[in-house]
Amino acid sequence: MFFGNRHAVLAGSALFACLAAGAYAQHGAATLALDYDAQTRGPVPIPPSERSLQTVVAEPWLKVSDERMVLEGPCFERDGNLLFSDVYGGHVFRLTPDKRLSTVVTNKKLGPGGLAVHKDGRIFIAAVGDLKGAGSIVAVKPDGSDMQTIIPPQAGYVPNDLVFDAKGGFYFTDFRGISTDPKGGAYYVTPDFKTITPVLPHLAMANGIALSPSGTELWITEFSRNLLHRVELMGTTAIAPFGTAIAYHFTGPAPDSMRADSDGNLYVAMYGQGRVVVFNKNGMPIGQVLLPGRDEGHNLESTNMAIKPETNDLYVVTNDGNGGQGATIFHAKTFAKALPLYSHQ
Repeated sequence: MFFGNRHAVLAGSALFACLAAGAYAQHGAATLALDYDAQTRGPVPIPPSERSLQTVVAEPWLKVSDERMVLEGPCFERDGNLLFSDVYGGHVFRLTPDKRLSTVVTNKKLGPGGLAVHKDGRIFIAAVGDLKGAGSIVAVKPDGSDMQTIIPPQAGYVPNDLVFDAKGGFYFTDFRGISTDPKGGAYYVTPDFKTITPVLPHLAMANGIALSPSGTELWITEFSRNLLHRVELMGTTAIAPFGTAIAYHFTGPAPDSMRADSDGNLYVAMYGQGRVVVFNKNGMPIGQVLLPGRDEGHNLESTNMAIKPETNDLYVVTNDGNGGQGATIFHAKTFAKALPLYSHQ
């Protein structure tokens, strides 16, 4: 019986091989030819694992500049004004609800990136400096005056983004290192701004940082290794047992800054992809926001976003690189409303 079955299997295999060879002969080289389709033709196709996500396309809301301008750091003030920065131009801008634009700070040496507003109204600026370890965090009054250094360049960090907690301290990311030499990390600064404590060290270009609505989960993106980290906190800097995880591995360039809504959903700007990927409170992908023109290679340098407090209005800042369409703010709607302003302070 055993040998009989074996001979039958071999005969069947030979027949299948003949049929396959015949099919190849009929179709020829076309069977081996790859061809672009609607899902792969563009410069930044959606990864297969994310194509079925709930998807919306944002609408243009404000053209900030016809020239390339690296926009960053959008956040809202108490009166509804939107602040955002121009990293290489050294500007911090204020945009009123009726879209009147003014300049709050101009200091090209700062390299202003992430912004956050303290409950006393001061604007805190995460400044990358020369991107070589001489960045800083500074604070200014709402009119841009009385600049105070919170973390000096001599400290050796490259601060990229920051978020306040309920006690008035803040977490910030250090954008140093490369994928094979992780020198950056996430740090906590006490409310008196005198003590800096590492929370999650050894990261490669730590970039975005956000807190859950409860303030007990800290999220960090690792730009150079395409990772999303989730940290469960016990207090301000202690990590809960089994409290760290890599919640997501991204494909392609590259997770930048992020924001959380009142349901704990996390919105991550994808720099180089012209889109925002949305995760639920457990780090599971549930949606995405696409920027117009991305399939043609436009508006890809999406860096950051803000959700207007107590609304579900999302504002994404981006620039078109060398594509000729300048720097734009786009608008879409989020799953849930943002927390009230200063809810973490």
